[in-house]
Amino acid sequence: MARIAIGDVQGCLVELQQLVKEIRFNSDRDELWFVGDLVNRGPDSLGVLRWVKSLGDSAQVVLGNHDLHLLALALSSARPLKKSDTLSDILLAPDRDALIEWLLTRPLAISAQGSSRDRPDLMVHAGAPPAWSAAELLRHAAATSQTLQSHPSQFFEHMYGNQPNQWQEDLQGLPRWRYTINALTRMRYCDTQGRLDFAYKTAPSSQHSGLYPWFDIPDRGTRGVRVIFGHWSTLGLLQREDVLALDTGCVWGGQLTAVDLDTDQCWQVPSQSPRVPGSD
Repeated sequence: MARIAIGDVQGCLVELQQLVKEIRFNSDRDELWFVGDLVNRGPDSLGVLRWVKSLGDSAQVVLGNHDLHLLALALSSARPLKKSDTLSDILLAPDRDALIEWLLTRPLAISAQGSSRDRPDLMVHAGAPPAWSAAELLRHAAATSQTLQSHPSQFFEHMYGNQPNQWQEDLQGLPRWRYTINALTRMRYCDTQGRLDFAYKTAPSSQHSGLYPWFDIPDRGTRGVRVIFGHWSTLGLLQREDVLALDTGCVWGGQLTAVDLDTDQCWQVPSQSPRVPGSD
């Protein structure tokens, strides 16, 4: 069995189908690991969501910030549809309810032992808070997912905001949920005290002094695992023993990237219908 991780698809169905063909994916034998952001900004979010859902257990998916945005639109009045969103087809689809229910039950984090590696794999959309071990991250992710699934409307009414931006053990309720969501689906940079910064989205070396990519914080709690993530298109493909970054900006004119989690073989297909960053 091959385990293939795929970067942020964001509605780029043509590129996803081409990539899967190049991989020679067999749903009876292989697994596709999606780092989140299946939808939005690209031309066919509905097609992507339907196809990935159809894979059943052959698709391992974590929620990204754009996936959460779709859920918020469908299940609450917390956020309006933006001009740059490409989600209307999903919201108006005859199978909308089934798609939303399936997406709502996707986790925020997935962990598995690689078949040919000493390190376990941990997949999230954006990053792992430096203060958390892998076990702590999975525990907090599961608790937050349970709240999201049980009370989605209430959850989304209070999910948005940048505070708290630092983990503290005494966080409870809403602050704990919000911190967990922000860390797992939005983070890129933080300082050595673990305070999250959401202002900088550019590649490393361009950030303010005192900020570091979350994966370069000394003694972060997840150094014993390989963290697989997306979300950071300006970072691009990064393959290290302890991290695998897979967002190569397909929707912005880059590539859609896949990596075999056991052999490190990499495949990339170019964008077919790039959007201009910030375009409506």
